[in-house]
Amino acid sequence: MVRKEFVAEEVAKIMSDVQHIRNVAIVAHVHHGKTTLTDSLLAKAGIISKTVAGEALWTNYEAIERDRKMTIKSADISLAFNYKNHDYIINLIDTPGHVDFGFHVTRAMRAVDGVVVVVDPVEGIMPQTETVVRQALKEKAKPVLFINKVDRLLTELKLTQQQTFDRLLKLINDVNKLIDGFAPEEFAGKWRVSVDDGSVCIGSAVEKWAISKRIMEKYKVTFKQIYELTEKNDIAKLQEVAPIDEATLTMMIEHLPNPAQAQAYRIPHLWHGDMQSEDGKAMLAVDPKAKANVVIFGISYDPHGGEVAIGRVFSGTVKKGTEVYVSGRPGTEKIQQVGLYMGPDRVQIDEVKAGNISAIVGIKDLQIGDTLSEGNIIPFEQITHYAKPVVTKSIEVKESKDTLKLIEALRELSKTDPGIVVSLNQETGEHLVSGNGELHLEIVETKIRDEFKIPITTSEPIVVYKETIEKGVKDVEGKTPNRHSKFEVTVMPLEKGVIDLIEGGTIREGQPKSKQYLEDLVAAGMPREEARGIWDISNVSVLIDDTHGVQYMNEVEELLIDGFEEAVREGPLAKEKCYGVKVIITDATIHEDPVHRGPAQIMPAMRRPIWAGMLLAGVELLEPKQMFTVNVPQEYMSPVISLLQSRRGQVQEVQQSGEAVTIIAKMPVAEVIKGFSNEIRGATAGRAIWYFEYAGYEKMPAELQAEVVREIRKRKGQKEEPPKPQEYMD
Repeated sequence: MVRKEFVAEEVAKIMSDVQHIRNVAIVAHVHHGKTTLTDSLLAKAGIISKTVAGEALWTNYEAIERDRKMTIKSADISLAFNYKNHDYIINLIDTPGHVDFGFHVTRAMRAVDGVVVVVDPVEGIMPQTETVVRQALKEKAKPVLFINKVDRLLTELKLTQQQTFDRLLKLINDVNKLIDGFAPEEFAGKWRVSVDDGSVCIGSAVEKWAISKRIMEKYKVTFKQIYELTEKNDIAKLQEVAPIDEATLTMMIEHLPNPAQAQAYRIPHLWHGDMQSEDGKAMLAVDPKAKANVVIFGISYDPHGGEVAIGRVFSGTVKKGTEVYVSGRPGTEKIQQVGLYMGPDRVQIDEVKAGNISAIVGIKDLQIGDTLSEGNIIPFEQITHYAKPVVTKSIEVKESKDTLKLIEALRELSKTDPGIVVSLNQETGEHLVSGNGELHLEIVETKIRDEFKIPITTSEPIVVYKETIEKGVKDVEGKTPNRHSKFEVTVMPLEKGVIDLIEGGTIREGQPKSKQYLEDLVAAGMPREEARGIWDISNVSVLIDDTHGVQYMNEVEELLIDGFEEAVREGPLAKEKCYGVKVIITDATIHEDPVHRGPAQIMPAMRRPIWAGMLLAGVELLEPKQMFTVNVPQEYMSPVISLLQSRRGQVQEVQQSGEAVTIIAKMPVAEVIKGFSNEIRGATAGRAIWYFEYAGYEKMPAELQAEVVREIRKRKGQKEEPPKPQEYMD
């Protein structure tokens, strides 16, 4: 086995040749074989022995991943290979396949220029396959296809050679339909995968063989011969005439773009600054001599180095001592170390040039999506996640002496895992942790207990709702407690187009530079005068100043923003986060003496009229939904449909293939976390296999809302009956 430090040195030597760099993610549905495939590439690079490849699952290096036999977080590794007498670097990211950890896939897409989509031909395109392909194409990462576990078609389904060929051909066509549906406009029809051009590999990662057009030409082997060798289970011969590492690497190098090719079309898509500026031209050209511009897509913790940021270097060169601006912060900060990740290990090197992926140490409190730049450029578009936190658990320490340890553990976990949202219940003192699903929260609990060694107790899962309005209310007055200042606000639903811009990451939450987004907002349906007056964006809600000539307004601006953020963080109906609310300050009278306009006066004068206005408009609860895909034998179709409908499921589609039936239904999360697993197993004698993906928030049925609101308020220590508008208008 070759030392990782040696491999890192080899990588460092050739990383300046941008033509020979590939930034690639391995993506797939859960258990389709991404990590097994990655093992063979590691063996080719000398990281692990070829004899253990496929079994080592080397990038699943955390104990919790090995215990559960699944990838939970992305693993980054830089590998050096020689192909046709040229040295190449593959900056590889092995991503999770379970829907609960899809945010790791989303952020990996920002770092890579291409993806290897792995599909099991027995299961075909699954919900998460579609999701990861959609995510890749949104970030303009080009796909190639690896059809894995082909031996299952013979050993399990007993297909003939022609049936196997037809099955594979159909799968390739299905993948191309998926690509056609989501491909960027300029690549429509150009990014389809094909056996004929070598952008498809077919094989078995666990048996370490694969064929492609290039392999068949080089080793003079045919599909018929491969089928016969598979039928005989002649693994040694298969590995000899169809080496998986060579097949996969050839496909990556020949069909996935290098950074110079990719950044020419990715930078205008991901960065909305001036392409003719010095920095714009440098990133388009992947210029290593220009100012450094880096986007952070991962955070990890090192026992020795502390917080480590992982970023894609789009231009310039990062090294020890490089001073960079962090998006949204004043002044520059200094990089202390740079390095490469070799799975669990970070290997320090002197510098990382444009087009590569770098580990960066020395800048504290970075967030995923932050832009680091020597020239203080406009930040890159936010990294947006398809899934949202929809399930919450309260976590408490068993012994009060561990409270600070728990706070620190949750802080660390939420930094490295952007799918986690941590908050404190002020009434009960409980720490509330929200995640993408029950498995996601179960992993968080396990890490707190096993890795941080903190004894904790947790609640049953709680659904995360949102509060919104569909009507507007004008001129609601809010007074300071001392009655010396007053503010009039109009509360309205936020335009759908603006919501899409915020959720899509085009407009960042926080206090935006209005001029930067002005035309986008106007095009999305917001009146120009309102767009000019935006002060703050929080929880997909917007605060706008539409006052004219009001004295002292600029002096209380920050306090009004704080009051607005408090109001939309806990809505008036059930203390759930608000969503899609537009608050316009239309007039104000402000006392001249600063002593009468401190936080205790101004913040309630903003918070209370927002709540009153929402209640007057009629607050509606939004509930999270998931799209369920259930595979069952045909005989169980009727009981499954009945079960789904009894839990408010809306059946969208029923597909039949032989004796198997696939039922696709949209389900409220609240109905799924209440014993659903046991019921569906009982209804199908354990024969059902189901998957789910986030399907957004939808309005809760009016007849159910009042009872749900009472339950939420009771759980949060509030009066069960929601407040009346007048309670916030006195």
